[in-house]
Amino acid sequence: MHSPELVIRSTTAGDWQAVRALRLEMLRDFPIAYGETLEHALDVDEEGWRLRGARGERADQAVKVAVDGARWVGTMAGYIPDATTGPMLVGVYVAPEYRGDAAGVSRMLLEAVEGWALGHGDTLRLEVHETNARAIRFYEKLGFTFTGRNRPYDLAPGGLELEMIKPLR
Repeated sequence: MHSPELVIRSTTAGDWQAVRALRLEMLRDFPIAYGETLEHALDVDEEGWRLRGARGERADQAVKVAVDGARWVGTMAGYIPDATTGPMLVGVYVAPEYRGDAAGVSRMLLEAVEGWALGHGDTLRLEVHETNARAIRFYEKLGFTFTGRNRPYDLAPGGLELEMIKPLR
């Protein structure tokens, strides 16, 4: 169970150091889940991290974080790749000790992103690597289904990104 201090909120440019630390943690934990390498993220300068943090302040994007006291324990984000596809869920991560139904962190983060997405479309899409069985189970449990569409994963080791979608209305 999460602590009563757990807060879900949007990121800001001023959060850049915590945004950086959480992103590096994500990339170390499960590198194939994100379209970025650890080496690339380590090369991003302060200005780049401030820009990433500021994404949470924009109306056309959502970057939500779960903060337990001083510890950032999870994040999910949404953006609109193009008007025809609608909102897309990206950057999903919850620290191992905060995963699972008992903690509820994943559900709270997803509800926050879904609240944003409702202002931009009727569905929420995502892409998940074909080998990420834990994430696929989580998404299916929360109402996402496979569309049958996929695309090659751009980074090593390759494979496929599978598209899933969830109706929001």
